[in-house]
Amino acid sequence: MKAIGFQQHLPIKEANSLIDIEIECPAAQGRDVLVEVKAVSINPVDTKVRAHGSDEAEPKIIGYDAAGIVVEVGDQASFFSVGDEVYYAGAINRPGSNSAFQLVDERIVAKKPARLTFSEAAALPLTALTAYEALTDRLHLTFDAKSNLEKTILIIGAAGGVGSIATQLANKAGLTVIGTASRPETIDWAKAHGAHHTINHHEDFRQQLEQLGYDHVDYIFCLNATDQHFDAMVDVIAPQGMICSIVETDQKLDLSALQQKSATFVWEFMFTRSLFETPDMIRQHEILTQVATWLDEETLETTVTQTLIGLNAANLKEAHRLVESGKTIGKIVVEQQ
Repeated sequence: MKAIGFQQHLPIKEANSLIDIEIECPAAQGRDVLVEVKAVSINPVDTKVRAHGSDEAEPKIIGYDAAGIVVEVGDQASFFSVGDEVYYAGAINRPGSNSAFQLVDERIVAKKPARLTFSEAAALPLTALTAYEALTDRLHLTFDAKSNLEKTILIIGAAGGVGSIATQLANKAGLTVIGTASRPETIDWAKAHGAHHTINHHEDFRQQLEQLGYDHVDYIFCLNATDQHFDAMVDVIAPQGMICSIVETDQKLDLSALQQKSATFVWEFMFTRSLFETPDMIRQHEILTQVATWLDEETLETTVTQTLIGLNAANLKEAHRLVESGKTIGKIVVEQQ
């Protein structure tokens, strides 16, 4: 089958950073399902895995978002049947979605939202799982809007892939959503997707929040430069508030700065459940199923902003280049021809 992979971790401008290859099509066993991939989307994790690491003995295939059709089910799989249309984010320690077919554990897969195209659905799994897990599993919020009245959340990077769904989910949870955005187009996008207010992440957080009438925020969801924003987050988080970040850092963070406020700092890593095969791994199936319901009810919307036609190395290189620019809004999708 056709696939796109690499053996050297190279800058995207290099010819061999992503290459078209032919590999054997796998077979479904156990709880796996084999999916014919119809569309994928690109996330920052794709670019990071591609760019960093040691040379690979065999071509490495990445890709952490997909929508497609189930063509085979393993002997222990029971959630899906051949012909089901599904969407999922996959696992970071298994071959990815940049191929004609992909094996994926049924516990992290859900039926595709019926009203969305494959491309529209492929834009959502990783970001929706990340945002949903951050809000519920890490920040312990619920979607009972009454319980969150007068609670505030600051989303740093509100117009990106995760931010575009996080603003919607936080709004659905009844929170007052303050997103950061620095350009007219990103400000408009954040507000259109659930942010009640926006502030500029290049300027002083406290001063801008006070101008909006807030002395502090109850929750912070950091989607950009954890180390760069850490001091500002410590400054504006409420006493006993909670901060969640998804952005790794090689800088030391002064967690003691949160002590007087008894504030919490927690990480969200969407791949934790599949990487460690945690007992609650099935929760990702449940989350994606709930998100699909909301999408079909039109209380959430897809975040795709650009679609490239043809799942090949050339289009994936362009998608990686755009994501690495740091200027993208929403999600970039690559669709099979």
